[in-house]
Amino acid sequence: MNTLIAEETFRAKALVLAALAAERAQLCHLLDEGGVEAIAVEDGEQALKACREHRFALVLLDLAADGLAVASQLAQIPMQRKVPIIFLTEADGIARLKAHPDGAADYIMKPVNSEVLLLKARVLVEYCKSRQQVHELLHAVDERERRLEAEIAERHRVETLVRHQAHHDALTLLPNRILFLDRFDTALERATRHRENFALLYIDIDGFKPVNDTHGHLVGDELLRHIGQRLSRGVRKTDTVSRIGGDEFAVILEEVVSDQAALQVGVKLCELLARPYLLKMPNSLVKVQIGASIGISIFPKHGRQQNELISAADAAMYRAKREGKNRAVLAEAETHEPLVASL
Repeated sequence: MNTLIAEETFRAKALVLAALAAERAQLCHLLDEGGVEAIAVEDGEQALKACREHRFALVLLDLAADGLAVASQLAQIPMQRKVPIIFLTEADGIARLKAHPDGAADYIMKPVNSEVLLLKARVLVEYCKSRQQVHELLHAVDERERRLEAEIAERHRVETLVRHQAHHDALTLLPNRILFLDRFDTALERATRHRENFALLYIDIDGFKPVNDTHGHLVGDELLRHIGQRLSRGVRKTDTVSRIGGDEFAVILEEVVSDQAALQVGVKLCELLARPYLLKMPNSLVKVQIGASIGISIFPKHGRQQNELISAADAAMYRAKREGKNRAVLAEAETHEPLVASL
């Protein structure tokens, strides 16, 4: 048996259109001997149907079976346009082939010489095989690129998520202490460079522990989320609201125009946080109310270093607690009494 294709996994298909049944049988037998699966048809309608159902490596068309007309029709099928055609003709058909506007890939004189047929078929099928291999290789490359792009996108997503989780509080989704200190350093650098003021608000929630102890940690967690949301709504988007631990929060107010302006923001936040909360329990709703003690320090009045400003705001926050809670207190300057504002 002659073998056209070395790889058994690739078995080309050929369409055979011949006028006589005996010719169709002979051509199919020869092609089969050459390792090509032949599909024989009797007329153009069957040929068109077969070309829509199969992907052929080559097409044999008998001029006696109106092969030229069928070739023109096959050219209208997108997947068939690049498939080579071998015409079967007698001597008087050569002129018709050369004159045909669609041209002809090749032709074989009848009666068909088996060696000539197999030789021509071998060349065309090998071409089809190579083209298929190139197509598969390009598809494999495209698939690898797609997977690589997906892997890169997933890695980027995971890295972004990890970075976000490392710098944000899992409960309130606010910046955590790490990100807060980083933004604090940035605010210090910017304010020093542009000779601007900014304020630090240290916030401790009054009455949080009784809520947590009475209603449980689920309600306590829900309350902390609401507190974070209210604080975020109470300042500008350019400001930073952070949960720095437990029921303690901090706010960096950018470009503060005066001490009194910072104090007014503190009073506003006290008011927001003191409004009642309606929180979800597993099977009901619970209404709670808390307050907040807020200490405020201003750069550079109360310090030029991170630790100085934090210590000043922290001391002012404890002063607010001692003086009755639910109030905002501005840190002491060297020789001045603290400003206090309460509800």
